[in-house]
Amino acid sequence: MAGKIKLTLTKSVNGRLASHKACVVGLGLYRISQSIEVEDTVENRGMINKVAYLLNVEEA
Repeated sequence: MAGKIKLTLTKSVNGRLASHKACVVGLGLYRISQSIEVEDTVENRGMINKVAYLLNVEEA
């Protein structure tokens, strides 16, 4: 894998499960519409899959 993934937080984390909030923060996202690039690792993919309904995911 070893590439990059661009993530954008599209929905609020208010009212979500604590574990889902922790995944969003663990990925490095704090504000709606904030975009970041993360390494394409198994660990990051797991967190992305858990909160995919809050994110927009693109290959970078």
